Amino acid sequence: MTISLIAAASENNVIGKDNKLIWKLSADMKFFREKTTGHHIIMGRKTFESTGVLPNRTSIIISRNNGLKLPKNCLLASSIEDAFSKVKNDDEIFIIGGADIYRQSLEIAHKIYLTRIHHTFEGDAFFPEIDKAKWELVSQQDHQPDEKNQYPFTFLEFKKSDCS
Repeated sequence: MTISLIAAASENNVIGKDNKLIWKLSADMKFFREKTTGHHIIMGRKTFESTGVLPNRTSIIISRNNGLKLPKNCLLASSIEDAFSKVKNDDEIFIIGGADIYRQSLEIAHKIYLTRIHHTFEGDAFFPEIDKAKWELVSQQDHQPDEKNQYPFTFLEFKKSDCS
């Protein structure tokens, strides 16, 4: 089973502010949907509150609140390890945030799909630094702004250097 982090981050690694995305990039939303549809997605409670239920995916929400009421097709987990134990019959699972969940998952992940937005933003949630000694860039697609994407951005795919 491949564990993948998927995120969009600015040049200064901002991923959000006040539990919201700061930018709207249509191409990034489409990329996220295409990658994660049909898979398990793991997130923290605040990220779940921000995104809500995402269709055609099984959401696993990590929370310390064991009494948290969740909609159908959502599972509750008490930790990253507990979240992984709930995944059944999936070849790739996606960690979708927030900042603390990314930090906890970085060492055990196999892949990172990162949309790098070529702009700096003020924010209060950050994607962790990617250690170039541990991660190899395997794919890069540059995009310029257009009518649906306000900022230039790059789709980056990394794999853990010790993974085959």
